[in-house]
Amino acid sequence: MAHWLVSNYSSIMNIAILNSNTDRSDFAKDWPDDFGKFSTLLREARPDWEFSHFDMIFEQHPKDFTLYDGYIVTGSPASVNSNEAWIKSEMAVVQELMAMKKPVFGACFGHQLIAKALGVVVIENPAGWEFGTVKTNVVNRPDWMQNDSDRSVEHWAMYAAHAEQVSALPEGATLLCQNDQCAIGGFAIGNKIFTTQYHPEMTDEFIEALVVELKDVVGPEVTQRASDSLSTRSDRALFASWICQFFEAGVFEASTSA
Repeated sequence: MAHWLVSNYSSIMNIAILNSNTDRSDFAKDWPDDFGKFSTLLREARPDWEFSHFDMIFEQHPKDFTLYDGYIVTGSPASVNSNEAWIKSEMAVVQELMAMKKPVFGACFGHQLIAKALGVVVIENPAGWEFGTVKTNVVNRPDWMQNDSDRSVEHWAMYAAHAEQVSALPEGATLLCQNDQCAIGGFAIGNKIFTTQYHPEMTDEFIEALVVELKDVVGPEVTQRASDSLSTRSDRALFASWICQFFEAGVFEASTSA
């Protein structure tokens, strides 16, 4: 699809956010939940868009998948490899959305869940925790990952907080980014699947607080490395525009092929 078609496509979207975050701690209560984080992120790029919240932990699924233009599968401290019923149920939802060719974006846990739904094994990161600001090298850029005013992007900085990762690229997927700690940092399948191992929804203030909150979980060495990395900030606005353009490309494609 020509880039100008995506960048000039105008429609008010209704995006369903499938909140997978299991954290109900006092720390989490001090911050917006993942629905709030993602809706705020995308409204920075598309102020008129509408968002619907579904708490996947309690299996609050959309009753009619056709009512929403696209779907976001959020991050979570839960492991996609756990045998919890809600995770199996969410994976079934994702597989149905993929069968319907609905545009689906996934971040961290969402990235891993989508990969697992496509038959890929999720493993512990051999390098341990990837935490704080990380730079990931751009391998490919779909049409919707282009901005007319964009700098020439060879890598982007993103906030990370994960100890598991996708072991291989799903069949038919295009690798988007990678680094020495994470070989599959994100992938795409046409205009219907877009994932990242990272957290575009996290703000500077949130990641700073999270590094302090998780110090006893990740240990002093990882904490220090993460804290030092935060002098580099996330390419939040840039990534928000790419997510929006991904949804626009998917809806435009569906409208022209109907």
